[in-house]
Amino acid sequence: MSKLPGWLGRVGAELTELGKRLEERRAAAEAEADRDADAEPPIPTAADRPAVTADHVPPPPAYAPSVAARPEPVAAIPWGMRVAAEAGWRLLVLAGTLWVLMRVISAVELVVLAFVAALLVTAMLQPTVARLRRYGLPRGLATAVTAILGFVIMGLVGWFVVWQVMDNLDTLSDKVRDGIDELKRWLLDSPFHVTEQQINDVAKNLSDTIGTNTEEITSAGLQGVTVMVEVLTGILLAMFSTLFLLYDGKRIWQWVLKLVPAQARPGVAGAGPRAWRTLTAYVRGTVLVAMIDAIFIGLGIWFLDVPMAVPLAVFIFLFAFIPLVGAVVSGALAVVVALVTEGVFTALMVLLVVLAVQQIEGHVLQPFILGRAVRVHPLAVVLSVAAGGMVAGIGGAVVAVPLVAVTNTVVGYLRTYGQEAALRHAPQPRGATAIGAAPTQTPPPAPPPAGENEGEEKPPVQ
Repeated sequence: MSKLPGWLGRVGAELTELGKRLEERRAAAEAEADRDADAEPPIPTAADRPAVTADHVPPPPAYAPSVAARPEPVAAIPWGMRVAAEAGWRLLVLAGTLWVLMRVISAVELVVLAFVAALLVTAMLQPTVARLRRYGLPRGLATAVTAILGFVIMGLVGWFVVWQVMDNLDTLSDKVRDGIDELKRWLLDSPFHVTEQQINDVAKNLSDTIGTNTEEITSAGLQGVTVMVEVLTGILLAMFSTLFLLYDGKRIWQWVLKLVPAQARPGVAGAGPRAWRTLTAYVRGTVLVAMIDAIFIGLGIWFLDVPMAVPLAVFIFLFAFIPLVGAVVSGALAVVVALVTEGVFTALMVLLVVLAVQQIEGHVLQPFILGRAVRVHPLAVVLSVAAGGMVAGIGGAVVAVPLVAVTNTVVGYLRTYGQEAALRHAPQPRGATAIGAAPTQTPPPAPPPAGENEGEEKPPVQ
């Protein structure tokens, strides 16, 4: 027991000595750190720099000058310019798509025009097929009866027009010759001081022009033969397309819907019937308006003893399918024929008849018959007819306005459908907002009186 205090004293002395050594080392380290801070730090070499990896970028050294960070290039571009650029490249994509589509259509223009003509004829004949099927006829028989009657009527009208033209051609040529002689006498007696030598020179120049351009006229005739072959081919394609559309139009439409993406299929399925109703209303209304124009203008021409009244009436009917432009051309043709054959007074009377009928058509018949379903702004009509005529000639001018009307209907329906779909998928309001936005429920109808027969059908309330 006497040795224990001595051992403890030695341990305490060693601990005291160890503490002194630690204090000395700490003081030496602090002095070394102060000397390093006062001295200029050495510039590290490439070997001393840490390696830069793809996942870690070392921070800049302390001696590097501070440089302001540059903004991202997208953030440096003004917002308006970014919007214009976004809209610009999308417009370029649409323009390129439209250009490619127009190139494809121009390559198969005959097929496209024949199919569009078949659509127009189908829109005119399809209600007859539906009516015959309601009477109990099978689909094939109703389609065959409607198509045969329609094509026979069209063929008889064409044959009648050609027969009338050929029958009145001699009379018309004599009257044209008399009209030219009368025009010559009027020019000689007019205050314009026109001499007979000048008139003969004009006639001689016309004869020489025809003689020197014989090759061009011959080539034009050959091109006319080619055009006739193409027209006959287009008529046959339109007839076959009309038959299949009348017989199997519903299944063709269902097959077309399968080509549409699934997300857009409900909207397209709803827009299709509405577009078809618009096209049907346009075609039937245009046929009715054209028939009224042809009948009344033809009767006026016939009462004024203008030759070829029936062919002129048929031309007025056909040109009525070209809005605005067709009425002007057909009316001008009737006035010119009356001027050449019957004189100035008869031509003025024909002009009055044409203007009166066309005014009644524009302000009474078209708004009443066509209605609001196919109403198109006059500026859109003029621009569409001009564009259609420049792209595809007379056929393009004919189909331009129904295409614009159908497009207007489809776009309007898809816009409404998209808004309703957005409202359906929007989050439902809650709390007081939900109470304020909740639809007001209509009270149930009152029960009928005790003595009234509940099974009797009542007319709708006017």
